[in-house]
Amino acid sequence: MRIFDPHIHMTSRTTDDYRAMYDAGVRALVEPSFWLGQPRTAPASFFDYFDALLGWEPFRASQYGIAHHCALALNPKEANDPRCVPVLDALPRYLVKDSVVAVGEIGYDSMTPAEDIALATQLQLAADHGLPALVHTPHRDKLAGLHRTIDVIRESHLPPERVLLDHLNETTVKDATDSGCWAGFSIYPDTKMDEDRMVTILRTYGTEKIIVNSAADWGRSDPLKTRDVADAMLKAGFTEDDVDQVLWRNPVAFYGQSGRLQLDVDAPDPLHEGNSILRGGE
Repeated sequence: MRIFDPHIHMTSRTTDDYRAMYDAGVRALVEPSFWLGQPRTAPASFFDYFDALLGWEPFRASQYGIAHHCALALNPKEANDPRCVPVLDALPRYLVKDSVVAVGEIGYDSMTPAEDIALATQLQLAADHGLPALVHTPHRDKLAGLHRTIDVIRESHLPPERVLLDHLNETTVKDATDSGCWAGFSIYPDTKMDEDRMVTILRTYGTEKIIVNSAADWGRSDPLKTRDVADAMLKAGFTEDDVDQVLWRNPVAFYGQSGRLQLDVDAPDPLHEGNSILRGGE
């Protein structure tokens, strides 16, 4: 079984997670930039973070046979902080990097005017750079947030087939699929979806243009939830080909629109900028 986790925050995870993910079948992932929990106070903090997603994390992933890609953006929550907004002006120099396969996470947190501007600006950046966009639908007022998101997408130059609407659930899946965008579901304990609910959605809506991720981060989350969905699908009577479509071919098709996916992992380098994944060891 091969698995592509299309939304996971490995900066928050350990090397043991990489090992467990590989053993579970994960061979590729996309790490979107996101809010770190502690508010950033200057654009330079973002730039160091982006550099880590372009360098250190691909190095860590390669030690365990996993292809690492990223999506870069000013996230919705911090779009409300004037100290962070200059990141929008600097993004173009990062979006040309080879391992950047999307603009993301963008979207809404509290549905403020500042978030409207950041979303529209970054959809345009995605269109300008020939990249798809990973869109975070809000955790509060989810259906209203989805409708507002779809309106902004329709006003943009980015076609819906190049947009992934993420963090969907039973209340938003129909409108999301009707929009022509890809539908993303985060399997995340307590606050989002679980594998059994995901199976029910797949039975209702099929396996086309549906993407499943773990969204694992610094919260109570599980980087093996993609494998749990695969096992639940097989138990429910889905075929191995169905599983491969949802857990591999769909994310490959979506992010492949960037023209930058590299799914073969070369022999890992022993060091990254003089450091190994051992604590200072070589």
